[in-house]
Order: sequence, then C-alpha cells, then structure tokens
Amino acid sequence: MRQIVLDTETTGLEPQQGHRVIEIGAVELIDRKLTGRHFHKYLNPERDIDDGAFEVHGLSQEFLSDKPRFAEVVDDFVSFVKNTEVIIHNAGFDVSFLDYEFSLLKQSPGKMASLCRITDSLAMARHKHPGQKNNLDALCRRYQVDNSARTLHGALLDAEILADVYLAITGGQTVLFASAQNDAIEMGFDPAQPASLPDDRPPLKVIMPSAEELAAHEALLDTLDAASGASLWRQLPV
Repeated sequence: MRQIVLDTETTGLEPQQGHRVIEIGAVELIDRKLTGRHFHKYLNPERDIDDGAFEVHGLSQEFLSDKPRFAEVVDDFVSFVKNTEVIIHNAGFDVSFLDYEFSLLKQSPGKMASLCRITDSLAMARHKHPGQKNNLDALCRRYQVDNSARTLHGALLDAEILADVYLAITGGQTVLFASAQNDAIEMGFDPAQPASLPDDRPPLKVIMPSAEELAAHEALLDTLDAASGASLWRQLPV
C-alpha cells in the first residue's frame, strides 16, 4: 500500500486572487512505513508574497527568484502522487492551489482528485476528537509527536510531522512494534496467537484475609454507611 503525505506553502490564502504555490513537500509511506523517498521543491511564483504568508513560512521573493516554475516540475510531481492515496491536513486548501496550478498549464493533467485518492487528516482528527483543537501543533501535543524543529511552517518538515501524526491517529503503534513482531515470527512464535500456559503450571495461590483485615474492612464500610447512608459494597452479592 503506497501513500503520500503532502503539504504546500503559498503566496497567500486565495488561488482565486492569483496566489500561487511556492513550496511542495511530500513523503512516501509504503505499508505504513516511511521509506525515505520524498518530493520537495521550492517554486518561483512570479508574483508578490503576502506579508501574512511570509510571516508563516519565511520564504521571500528573493529566495524564490531562481527556483523552477511549477510547469518545470509538474511531470515529476504527478509521477510521485499518481495512483496513490494522498494525505493532506486541511486538504481543501492545498488541493485548490494545486488544481489552480494545473489549470494554468498548457497541457493540464486534470485535477488532483483525478490523479489520486485524497484523504483529509483534519477531517479525520475532527471526527475522532470533536470540539477540540485539531491543528498540526495540537495533534503533535496530543499524540506526543516531536515538532520542536517547527519554528516556521515548511512543506517538507510539515509533511514529515503529519506522517507521524497520521500513523498515530490511525493506529501507528502497529508500526512501532513491527520489528519486534518480525523477530518473534522468525523465532517460531505467532504474534497473532495468545500465549499458552504449560499444562503442569501449578494453580494460583489464594490468600484469605485475616480476622484483623476483615474487621478493618467492616470498620471502613461502617464509615461509608455513616457518610452516604448505604455502602454499595454491602449490597454486592457474596
């Protein structure tokens, strides 16, 4: 199973106002494991960058001036994401920008939804944690994912962090113990089967309370009766 975790940075908030993608970061998961393969490009947007956007990602027009245009990297990008599940946090935002970039090309590959299956990890988090903060920083705190390197937003770093968060949301502990599970299988154990106890195992020893312990217990129940009127312990069948 091949999945891609993706993030973008942009010149502003609205592609309808001509804002462009200036960074794409994506990492590859195969069978829920990071492979080390990634796609990462800075892009020359050929337009101004909003002050608010610059404060978020710190990418300046000067830095991006010698970077490739989207049209120059689109083939490699499409090849990386095509026929996969692409996981994006707040997918509507990034997809709208990528679709806009496609629409500006002389030969458009279509839209993201026609290239791959899109999963919105924000929608997943909201479903799992309704009424709570579900931005990437909040999810990192909730799932104890280290995001200490995230001083500014960066597409590749955010994609890597989101991959860890996604695995945690969807039961990532199965990946954490994968190597130990493989070792057990090689040693002849089946992790899917419960461990069996030997037939000659002695019965568990039952230790009965002493008279003093029973008296102390009754005294405690008397205290509870006085405070609440009727202790539930005394209502339990013996």
